[in-house]
Amino acid sequence: MKKIVLLLPTILLFLSPMASKSQTTTLVNPILTGFYPDPSIVKVDTDYYLINSTFSYFPGIPVMHSKDLKNWKQIGNVIHRPSQMDFMGERMTRGLFAPAISHHKGIFYVSCTDIDNMGNFVVTATDPAGPWSDPVLLPEVSGIDPSIYFDKDTDKAYIIYNSDAPDRKPLYSGHRTIRMYEFDYENLKTVGEEIQLVNGGVDISAKPVWIEGPHIWKRNGWYYLYAAEGGTSVNHSEVVFRSKSPQGPYVPYKNNPILTQRHLPEERDNPITSTGHAQFVEGPDGKTYSIFLAVRPYEGDYYNTGRETFIAPIEWKNDWPHFDLGGEEVKYAYDFDYKEAPQKDALPQSGNFEYTLDLKKGLDPSLLFQRTVDSSSFSISKKEGLVLKLKPGTITEYGNPSFVGKRQQHLNSRAETQIHFDAKAQYEKAGLVAFQNEKHFYFLAISQKEGQKVIQLYKSNPDEGEMDELANLPLKVDDTKIKLAIESKGATYSFHYCVNGKDWQLVKDNVDAKFLSTKVAGGFIGCLYGMYATSSGEKSENSASFEYLKYTGNDPVFRD
Repeated sequence: MKKIVLLLPTILLFLSPMASKSQTTTLVNPILTGFYPDPSIVKVDTDYYLINSTFSYFPGIPVMHSKDLKNWKQIGNVIHRPSQMDFMGERMTRGLFAPAISHHKGIFYVSCTDIDNMGNFVVTATDPAGPWSDPVLLPEVSGIDPSIYFDKDTDKAYIIYNSDAPDRKPLYSGHRTIRMYEFDYENLKTVGEEIQLVNGGVDISAKPVWIEGPHIWKRNGWYYLYAAEGGTSVNHSEVVFRSKSPQGPYVPYKNNPILTQRHLPEERDNPITSTGHAQFVEGPDGKTYSIFLAVRPYEGDYYNTGRETFIAPIEWKNDWPHFDLGGEEVKYAYDFDYKEAPQKDALPQSGNFEYTLDLKKGLDPSLLFQRTVDSSSFSISKKEGLVLKLKPGTITEYGNPSFVGKRQQHLNSRAETQIHFDAKAQYEKAGLVAFQNEKHFYFLAISQKEGQKVIQLYKSNPDEGEMDELANLPLKVDDTKIKLAIESKGATYSFHYCVNGKDWQLVKDNVDAKFLSTKVAGGFIGCLYGMYATSSGEKSENSASFEYLKYTGNDPVFRD
């Protein structure tokens, strides 16, 4: 694959050349690789803005911008300051669930659920890059996944969401409803009485589960209510109803679901599974498209990259939407007859790519902290890069450790950093971590053991809440500037270090990656590669510096 090297103010990019004069654009799935679940999108004039769930990571809810639905650039985050909210004391897989973005009369609206604290809320901005307002609570809106629909023909707004079964008396496990309030978008509050739109799902006699992620789309005088059904795993799907009024009654489509992969053989090559949580959008060519979440397992239902953002075209037949997949399977690429619009200085997000974040220049907006940001715990040095103070807190706890991470975006990937760290005691540790959650991670650390400087590889122990040592290699006393790397190859990880700048040494290979999969670890998030420094419950004045973070992803399924 031929590469072009672009030296940018903060990023070193390696990208495939693009035929900018072509009128054909190839959208490569996923359009956002790695942990980018629960996508929501809005088109404003010729611009597209897309957001995703971030759960207990901070900053929360990234805002992506595109002109062509292919080239995406992160321009900000919706939850970007601790005064808006934080997620201290919460598990990483809690926090913010399923945000939705909309736009009306020059104002952007994001509705979302803070699952354990605020409940449902809305924030606004005149610029999607921010700043965004403080959250306004919506106490009447019970449940999850709120989205705001603006009926421009009547200048009315509605908020639609997943809620309890009628009278909170479920007929079976997973029995939910879709409900609605009229929404006063000027004063950010509900109006009138709650209306139930859907009970259970398409056919309540079949006991459908977890009807959620609802949106409304208007076309040819019909209001289409579409939502996910089946739970956000292998039985995930998308279903649709329609009505002549936004308040209903809504009639389900006889050919539901309109999107699912649950009926396909598990042993198929390069499967894409768990499709659902979709939202429609008008493309640059005036046709209808849909973004949705799905996963790419490396075996069975095992995946470490989390739920990702995909796209496919929509075809309308007899005033009903159909996903035009080009067969039964979601494809890894679709070609469309409109011109591509590359984004200047944007990190690549789809296909195979590599880039280096120069931490001496600052932090890219894609990097994530745990639960909040503590500006006193890190600094940016033009000489040393990202300087992390050793904090007593650890990633096994529900606080804000000295951790800065980026998403694992490929089944086959590599994260590399150069660290300067001189451990003064056995409890001082700093290095690179492959992190799924508080109980499921691997930590490649520089530390001390019995007075000797060492490289250690740890595996978290979910039962004990501690770490088990998998490998221990001695270092020379003057080895204080070391390169560390973690590689993923589907179901395994390997861990490496380098002390002379060129010769890499193996710490351990064939380490079980399934331990970090969603299937084993549970929850709704994906793996991050994190720079991490801790004093393990002790006080310390020490720090560790990281000069860069290089990421490489190379999955054979992606065509050049």
